[in-house]
Amino acid sequence: MGPVVRRGETADGTFSLVITPGTAGWGYSSLRVLDLPAGGRVSFDTGEDEMVVLPLSGACVVECDGETFELAGRESVFSRVTDFAYVPRDARVTVSSGAGGRFALPAARASRRLAARYGPADGVSVELRGAGQASRQVNNFCTPEAFDADKLIAVEVLTPAANWSSYPPHKHDEEREGEARLEEVYYFEVAPGPTGEGIAYQRVYSSGPGREIDVCTEVRSGDTVLIPHGWHGPSMAVPGYDLYYLNVMAGPSPDRAWLICDDPAHGWVRGTWDDQEIDPRLPLTTTEERS
Repeated sequence: MGPVVRRGETADGTFSLVITPGTAGWGYSSLRVLDLPAGGRVSFDTGEDEMVVLPLSGACVVECDGETFELAGRESVFSRVTDFAYVPRDARVTVSSGAGGRFALPAARASRRLAARYGPADGVSVELRGAGQASRQVNNFCTPEAFDADKLIAVEVLTPAANWSSYPPHKHDEEREGEARLEEVYYFEVAPGPTGEGIAYQRVYSSGPGREIDVCTEVRSGDTVLIPHGWHGPSMAVPGYDLYYLNVMAGPSPDRAWLICDDPAHGWVRGTWDDQEIDPRLPLTTTEERS
C-alpha cells in the first residue's frame, strides 16, 4: 500500500476504508471507516487493537463487554464536536444505527486491556492552535492528557478555508529526547461547495537517509495519507472549502506521548504568531449542533 489511499480503494463490505498495520507496512496504527445504512448493525472483534468508535455522521449504539453506549453523534464533522466510545483489545463489539451513518474506528496495537468507556462530547478539549492563516482547531478527544488509552493517540483538526494547517512541517520518526516514534494516519473530509465536492492538499517529504518520501497530493473527502516517517505539512485548505482531518497515531515508545520536531528550515514561523490574531472564524465547531 502506498502513502496515498484514495476513497474506496480498500473498501471491504460495510467498511469503506480498511487500513491495518499489516496493509500499511508498519506496526501499530490503523483506521477503519464503517458505513451503516438505516437499521444497520455489524459485529467485529478488536483482536490486538484498542479502538475508538467516533461518529463522522449519524448516531449509533455501541455494545462491548456487557456495556451499552448510546452515541448522539453529529450531522457531519463540520456540524459539532461528537461523543465517542472506547473499546479495548480482545473484545467483541457491535455497532448499530437506527438512521444510519458513518463511523471512524481509529485504533492502535495495544498491550494492556483497559475498560470500555464512554467519552462525552463536553469532555473533549477544543484547542485553537496557530494564528493568522495558520489558525486551526484541534479536538483533543484521545490525547494522553485528555483520555486514557494504552497506545492510541487521536485528534480531529478543522482548518478554515484558505488556511494552512499542520504547519510548520514537523516529524516524529525517531526515538530521542523531545521526539517520539509515531506512525500517523491522516483521514480527510472536505466541506462541499455550492457546485460539488471540495478539495485540499497534503505535503509529506523526506527527513533523512532511510526516510525517503515525497508526497504533494490533492485530497478529497474519504482520502487518506499514511505517514510512516518524514516531515509532514502543510495541510492546505483551499479558498472556499473548510478542511477536516482525523489524525491517528501510535508507536513503539513505552510512553504514550506526542513529541514532535519542527523542520528547522521552517520552525521560525511559530515566532510570527505572537503578533497575529487567531482566525475569528474559529472555532468552526463546538458541542452545539449547527447546520
